[in-house]
Amino acid sequence: MPVQLEIVDNIALVTIDNPPVNALSHAVRLGLQNAVREATAGACEAIVIQCAGRTFVAGADIKEFGQPPKDPWLPGLLEEIEAAKVPVVAALHGTALGGGFELALASHYRIALEDAQVGLPEVKLGLLPGAGGTQRLPRIVGVKAALDLITRGTPIDAKSAQVLGLVDEIVTSDLHEAAFEYAKKLVAAGAGIRRSSELPAPEADSAIFAEYRKQLAQRARGQLAPQKIVDCVEAAVTLSFADGMETERKAFMECIASSQSAGLRHMFFAEREAGKVRGLASDTPHREVQKVGVIGAGTMGSGIAMNFANAGMAVRLLEVNNEALQKGLDTIARNYAGGVKRGKMSEQDANTTRERITGTTDYADLADADLIVEAVYENLELKQDIFRRLDGIAKPGAILATNTSYQDVNKIAAATGRPEDVIGLHFFSPAHIMKLLEVVRADKTADDVLATCMALARRIRKVPVVAGVCYGFIGNRMLQHYGREAQLCLIEGATPDAIDTAMQQWGMAMGPMRVFDLAGLDVGYKARQGLALEERGDPKAYRVADALVEMGRLGQKSGAGFYTYDAGSRDYTVDPLVEELIVKEAAALNVERREIGADEIVDRLIYALINEGMRIVEEGIAQRPSDIDVVYVYGYGFPAYRGGPMHYADTVGLKNVLARICEFRERLGAENWSPAPLLEKLVRDDLSLAQWSAQQG
Repeated sequence: MPVQLEIVDNIALVTIDNPPVNALSHAVRLGLQNAVREATAGACEAIVIQCAGRTFVAGADIKEFGQPPKDPWLPGLLEEIEAAKVPVVAALHGTALGGGFELALASHYRIALEDAQVGLPEVKLGLLPGAGGTQRLPRIVGVKAALDLITRGTPIDAKSAQVLGLVDEIVTSDLHEAAFEYAKKLVAAGAGIRRSSELPAPEADSAIFAEYRKQLAQRARGQLAPQKIVDCVEAAVTLSFADGMETERKAFMECIASSQSAGLRHMFFAEREAGKVRGLASDTPHREVQKVGVIGAGTMGSGIAMNFANAGMAVRLLEVNNEALQKGLDTIARNYAGGVKRGKMSEQDANTTRERITGTTDYADLADADLIVEAVYENLELKQDIFRRLDGIAKPGAILATNTSYQDVNKIAAATGRPEDVIGLHFFSPAHIMKLLEVVRADKTADDVLATCMALARRIRKVPVVAGVCYGFIGNRMLQHYGREAQLCLIEGATPDAIDTAMQQWGMAMGPMRVFDLAGLDVGYKARQGLALEERGDPKAYRVADALVEMGRLGQKSGAGFYTYDAGSRDYTVDPLVEELIVKEAAALNVERREIGADEIVDRLIYALINEGMRIVEEGIAQRPSDIDVVYVYGYGFPAYRGGPMHYADTVGLKNVLARICEFRERLGAENWSPAPLLEKLVRDDLSLAQWSAQQG
């Protein structure tokens, strides 16, 4: 049974034991209801609700979402617990989140271990607290604190919770014994029953709700749940508790039925699935990684070094000369200073962490490294030369990783006598911030190297996704098609600002033209210059960008690209000179410009991603469609509430996606718009991507 009842000295000890995180499944809810009813039917003088294992209730059972509800529903159960005629004490340890924290709020008293955390993170799944959280919390902590906690969804520690009045007592050890003694003390003192639902409605100026709606329209652009949360908290101020609960229930049902919540819940599971490597035994041994070498102290290499130092590892950063090395170390120092300034870490922690990174210009100083990451610019011959040198100095068993974004990892591995030790670790810029890590498995990469790197990714707080070897792997291979359509829309009639506005209003974190400027237009230019003219593809897809580079407009770093920028700032302005250039290049290419609406811009860019994603899945470059979704949400600013490009394809319907691609083929040409064979097959078989993926196992 997931819930046990024990009565000691007239104190009912109700223990939830539903590993791993004591989720509020139907069996737990039913067991909790039965235990509380049995306790209150007897001579018990108080009830303690506690949990076995490593945590208090960490939330609802997400696997039950979308299924028909079973009594007891959590809102009704919590009302029953709150209505108990004897004091109910919640004993919190680990994380009391979501429905678990709502259970604590419905209890009359709360005691916690000092390292416990509490919170209502439902917004991260496109939901809101649905069991009274939006009504009880503001009555305890006030409107502003409630709005902050619920709309951000970030847990707070026990001490902060105590300051807000959410925790009554904090203990340092033996929580269960402390909770038992606390309950006995309440009984002895004749402590009353404290029901948060009976507290007076909090006072708040109506302007605070308008201000939060305005803030959330910017911070959570296009998202439903944050705005609904404001509605519910406002209901706690203006309505009775019962009517507020009705408002919350209606809003919760609207959210859970939305495509946004479906997308966010998909991402919840997709992230966990991405960590599972098909064909890799769960007991595959890991190599020890404590010392790390990083080759290249540029922006990327410096950021990579910080990841490992932040995780407590010693890092040796190598550059070709002292000047370049010092520049990299200075960049690292500025990054840590910025973290201190923003309150992310203390100055002492920043200094201690930074001191784990030391510099060198001598490859011999990497001889004792367990892992060496090469992070130089994209040149295959240079990378191969570096790996030949590493082959001669790295110790046996050291993992040799390349941070290449595009190059063939098999060819890099072949430059060594130990290809089994070589792997791709593709970090995303800025490397010390972005969560995605593409782990590129080459043909001869050893299983223990792959297993080690997947575990290591989590150790440095990255979300790892396994990719096979091809030009650009998963993310950048797809990005080529996204970028192509952005540039074609540009030359055919749209302005840079129109394209960016369309994509940002659809949900992308940043429009493609701003992304190009941020990355540097010279990066793509140099890559194209390395190809023969006939290998560069349709000139309509790069002529404007090339012309900008040749004018010295390299993007944000030079103060001008598709836009102009204020010195040292991301603030940008539309430049009429760029629009004149576009018109000129279109005429030179015999392109008749036309009006291109936002819907066409969005469909062309997103469906180009989907179509290439289908090819990547079919070729086995990605293990599963949901891995592509993880790559795009965590690495490319794809809106998480849309679930990634492949989930979005299922949301739209594959028949509709195929029909739109075929329309583009007829109108824009088959060269860029040939439907992926897998897409055509799934439509013929009347299967969604999710159904097809489940069949693959």
